[in-house]
Amino acid sequence: MNTSSKKVAAGMAGFASVLWLGLTAAVAANQRRLVFNPTIIPEVNSPRSSGHRTRPIVLRAKDGTRLCGWLMTPRTPGPRPAVLYFGGRSEEVSWVVRDAGNLFPNMTVLALNYRGYGNSHGIPDETLLVEDGCTLFDWLAALGQVDARRIAVVGRSLGSGVAVQVAKERAAHSVVLITPYDSILAIAKKKFRAMPIEYMLRHRFESIKHAPSLKVPTYVLRAESDDIVPHSHTDQLCEKLANLILDDIVPGSDHMNIPYLEATQSRIAGFLTQRFSAPLETPELIQTVA
Repeated sequence: MNTSSKKVAAGMAGFASVLWLGLTAAVAANQRRLVFNPTIIPEVNSPRSSGHRTRPIVLRAKDGTRLCGWLMTPRTPGPRPAVLYFGGRSEEVSWVVRDAGNLFPNMTVLALNYRGYGNSHGIPDETLLVEDGCTLFDWLAALGQVDARRIAVVGRSLGSGVAVQVAKERAAHSVVLITPYDSILAIAKKKFRAMPIEYMLRHRFESIKHAPSLKVPTYVLRAESDDIVPHSHTDQLCEKLANLILDDIVPGSDHMNIPYLEATQSRIAGFLTQRFSAPLETPELIQTVA
């Protein structure tokens, strides 16, 4: 190689290094945007549940941040089981109110938007979202007409990572995970193979690390076609879950439409109804869901 060729090669190598460093810096600087995608516009205007009394609610996080969403209570009185719902990466949760009658019949439901989503204030952050989730669980458990021994935690996609950590920290009765993953870090490492993502990513949502400590009955629902959370990442999580009761694939579903499908909603309603009706002292293992 002559001197001119060496200079060209060196220049190209230098350019590649600068480009790699630039891309690495861009990923590091925008990682919150890569993990979270706050949706402000409500999915459903003036949402109401046909099976519940519905009211908008504003709660305060430990640091005073306003968290906004909805509380749905059954129309019949008496201590009721309850559900705490955590949404996905781009999800505004008003749709849960609309569909709560099918998803969570005869259950009290609390669905609040994350920080920065919907009308909630603040900026999303993994540590804060989990802290907020624990605060919401405690608030729900102290609510009149709620059976504090029967509170399920339900999380979709990104929210599955919040749900797993909250259920580990609080006395959840059962857990439902919709299109869950082993960790956001593992997914990001595959997407950004040439970058030292493990040194850059702050919001890791490593559910696989918490799964062995999750002793309560857990139900996993997968999309039949999922290009956001490949089944291999759900497989890794399921292998570590300490009390996996069911692992279902919903026919005709993809990552985006799965929670809205009648097949998904009936499965979740059936699982939770059966779990909540089982005696607390000797809960039965569920083999099938109607």
